[in-house]
Amino acid sequence: MDIQLKRGLLDVCVLAAIKNEDSYGYKIIKDMKPYIELSESTLYTILKRLEIANMLTVRTAEHDGRLRKYYRITDAGLRRIEEFKSEWKEVISIYQFVVREDSHE
Repeated sequence: MDIQLKRGLLDVCVLAAIKNEDSYGYKIIKDMKPYIELSESTLYTILKRLEIANMLTVRTAEHDGRLRKYYRITDAGLRRIEEFKSEWKEVISIYQFVVREDSHE
C-alpha cells in the first residue's frame, strides 16, 4: 500500500479511537487491535503528528502512581473524520472502477 495513503488511514483510525472518550496509548492500541495491528512506536509518531496538526490535545494525569498521557480529539480532528468519510466514497468508487474488469473475466 502507498505509504502516504496508509499514513492518512492510520491517522483517521487513531482519531476514531479517541472520538468518543479521552484515551491513552495502550488503550488506543487495544481498541484498534481487532481492526489493525499498530506498534507503540508507530502510534506515538501518529499521536505527535496529530497533536502538531491540532487534531488532538494531550494532558498528563496520575494513574496508579504513574503519569499517563491522555489524548482528546479536537474539533479539527472531528472534521478530519468527517472529511475522510466523504473522501472514502470517492475511493470506493475508484476501487469499483478498477475491479470492474475482473468481473468480466
